[in-house]
Amino acid sequence: MINTIIFSKSKPAIKIAVIDLIALLFIYFTPALSHTLSLPVYLIEPIRLMLILSIAHSSKVNTFLLALSLPLFSHLFSAHPVFLKTVLISFELLLFSVLFYELSRRFKSTFLIMLSSIAASKLFYYIFKYLFISYGLIQSELISTPVYMQIITSIIFSIYVSIIIRKNKPDIYKF
Repeated sequence: MINTIIFSKSKPAIKIAVIDLIALLFIYFTPALSHTLSLPVYLIEPIRLMLILSIAHSSKVNTFLLALSLPLFSHLFSAHPVFLKTVLISFELLLFSVLFYELSRRFKSTFLIMLSSIAASKLFYYIFKYLFISYGLIQSELISTPVYMQIITSIIFSIYVSIIIRKNKPDIYKF
């Protein structure tokens, strides 16, 4: 998916298009990578990783578009996850993105903002996933990625964004 911004030959538009293309290809090939490498690539939360890259190197609108579209793209091309879980993941990632940008307007510590945004969106996800499982809407275990892996990736993602934003001082509020 090329960003909905009118494509010009400007560096920002090309950068956004490249990020989108990489995100889509990575999500598209994650199941194949996992199978080929015999590594559970899903443990690094590939969709969230693409959002982290978008936050650090792209625009706010692009991040929101990726949050909504990457889970759907994954569902359409790999039939995973099931549709209701796809919708839940999309809302979780959109909440994560909105929280990050809103907290960034009010507070200075990018590390804590990122970590808090991830934690709050995961809490939302697990509450609703529990409800969906309880009502028989989805068949799944509540926590499929070990909690320690989620903590590790959350800390790494938070460090990365903190370093990139501090180093480049991008305007993270830009559309």
